Amino acid sequence: MCTYSPITDTHYLTCRIQECLETKRSGPFSRSIDISSLVVQDEYIFIQVTTGGRANYYVSYRREPFAQIKLPKYSLPKDMHIISTDENQVFAAVQEWNQNDTYNLYISDTRGVYFTLALENVKSSRGLEGNIIIDLYEVAGIKGIFLANRRIDDQIKTFITYNKGRDWRLLQAPDTDLRGDPVVCQLPFCSLHLHLQLSENPYTSGSISSKETAPGLLVATGNIGSELSYTDVGVFISSDGGNSWRQIFEEEYNVWFLDWGGALVAMKHTSVPIRHMWVSFDEGRSWSKYSFTSTPLFVDGSLVDPGIETQIMTVFGHFSLRSEWQLVKVDYKSIFSRRCNKDDYQTWHLHNQIGYSQ
Repeated sequence: MCTYSPITDTHYLTCRIQECLETKRSGPFSRSIDISSLVVQDEYIFIQVTTGGRANYYVSYRREPFAQIKLPKYSLPKDMHIISTDENQVFAAVQEWNQNDTYNLYISDTRGVYFTLALENVKSSRGLEGNIIIDLYEVAGIKGIFLANRRIDDQIKTFITYNKGRDWRLLQAPDTDLRGDPVVCQLPFCSLHLHLQLSENPYTSGSISSKETAPGLLVATGNIGSELSYTDVGVFISSDGGNSWRQIFEEEYNVWFLDWGGALVAMKHTSVPIRHMWVSFDEGRSWSKYSFTSTPLFVDGSLVDPGIETQIMTVFGHFSLRSEWQLVKVDYKSIFSRRCNKDDYQTWHLHNQIGYSQ
């Protein structure tokens, strides 16, 4: 399948790969479509057509004929992004004509035709290349868990859902801070708020991170208070899919998952050269500090595979802004004091409390 653009119009065409000649192509959608609007994801195909200044969206499920996407009666979409098509259901972010820097989240039926509203006014921004960034994060490893930064009046607050948008609630702040002192933070006036942007550098962890190979483990930069802050931030971790949180650092750090989450490695997120890393074998409850280079290094990233049983990671960067690439192999196998036994395992399960929602 492809989009084909002659002088003016763009058409959606299909053909058999063995005989994809121009005479063999056919168009299952007769009208011209918006250029670069073709999206193919799992068993769904999406295209967009703009007529009279209004965008109309069409979907084909399992190669059925295209049908126009139906949003609630008074919805007037001007932009749509497909977030997820897991479990034969479309999760989409739609910007309507009365919105400028927010999107509404919608969930569909199996065919992806009829949508219902899941959450209003999710924050959005533009990336460095002008691309739209929606403050929505799908937690890896457990289906149906999403985090979203929602605008309420003039504040941005972080919400979580465990059932793909049916119910949302604020994040309960940790009970104690890093020094063990109680945290006074009462819902709904105070909660935990997280930065949900993915890293544009694939070799750093970004402001939030989770892995398919470490289900339930979630690390994010954020703050405790009445709304999301970009100044007074720390790093927080959840071992139960976002239900409860603990603070692990008071500044921004890159945190990498190793050994299916059995080991965490952290480095300070900074523009100055560093020579230390922190390693944890108990999901961030305790950390040990190690020197990984004798000369401070401008760290550009790390090569890590979280789903492989290995005790080696590679850090790369520069000793100075004009020096050549430096690769540092870090083998932390020697700091294991013993092998795991049955007493090291704990029972883990998802909670069914919805808590405070809005």
